[in-house]
Amino acid sequence: MGVVGSPALQAALTGTQDGTPGDTAVTVKPLTEAGQDEAAAITVRPLADEAAARGALLDGEMDAAVVGDRKVLADGEVDRELDVILQSAHQTAQTQRQLAAAGLDPAEVAEAMRVAPLEQVSVGADTRYAAARAGIATTVIIVLFFLLMQAAMFVAMGVVEEKGSRIVEILLTSIRPWQLLGGKIAGLGLLALANLLVIIVVGLGAAAASGFAVDLPPGMTGIMLGIVLWFLLGYAFFSTMAAALSSLVSRQEEVGSVLTPMQVLFMGSYLVAFFATMEPGSAVARVMSFVPPFSSLVMPVRTAGTEVPLWEIGLAAALMVAATAAMLAVGARVYERAVIRTGARVKFSEAVR
Repeated sequence: MGVVGSPALQAALTGTQDGTPGDTAVTVKPLTEAGQDEAAAITVRPLADEAAARGALLDGEMDAAVVGDRKVLADGEVDRELDVILQSAHQTAQTQRQLAAAGLDPAEVAEAMRVAPLEQVSVGADTRYAAARAGIATTVIIVLFFLLMQAAMFVAMGVVEEKGSRIVEILLTSIRPWQLLGGKIAGLGLLALANLLVIIVVGLGAAAASGFAVDLPPGMTGIMLGIVLWFLLGYAFFSTMAAALSSLVSRQEEVGSVLTPMQVLFMGSYLVAFFATMEPGSAVARVMSFVPPFSSLVMPVRTAGTEVPLWEIGLAAALMVAATAAMLAVGARVYERAVIRTGARVKFSEAVR
């Protein structure tokens, strides 16, 4: 209905030019007429005396009239919101008048009484960004799930295609098996990494263009770098596992069955990570974020969904690096011994031995 402490109303209640209070009429426009301009919702005009104010009130020309510094006249009860506006303006005007009478400068007093508000600091998780963090965590797990699964399947199909067509036998006359495997994993990994970087850049660019960037939690640079790091570790682990398992068969039709162990492990990691998007601080999410290869999906979700101590991230990364190194050693051994054996499916235990 109006602005509490309207400058025009305060000036009118402060007094006339000679310093004595005058009679002031206040007319309030309907909200539909005032629109969004709240300051225009109050019309203030001086009156000659109390009798003129009473007459104008009875004629419906105004909503209320302030007589001197003593009372408010109205035809019935003053509207509650209008009463708040009048009382606030009256208190401000009287304070200024009393300060002036005491020889004090109202502006200097107001400046001395201006105090900065207390800064709110949460000793726990900052809930201001809870919704944004939950959205980022959900997006992270979906993106990592599809990119990692797609990249691992590409590696597996490439291995089977080279083995089935016996091109691998020609390639291995020039390079060693671990070099061929490493080149394939690195090449497809760069393609998957490029896809991830495009998604990150487009997502952050869209957030900046739409104005949503202000709602993003602090430390987005660290979160994005962490996502890239965990993607690389997860890709190295699962793609090596996919290459080793797919080297046991010679036909594309058998790829699905031979990759079942990897798919079960990957889906288990995804389900735990998806749970972590809803409860990033739970005991399950925290414990599984240290267990390879679950950590490759759970830890980036935790870092996106809540604050995670650096020592936890470092320990989880070290364990994942060790697990990835072990998988590379075993995977290269299986690949080297099975990739040149065409025909019937090679047993995993036989390839390891």
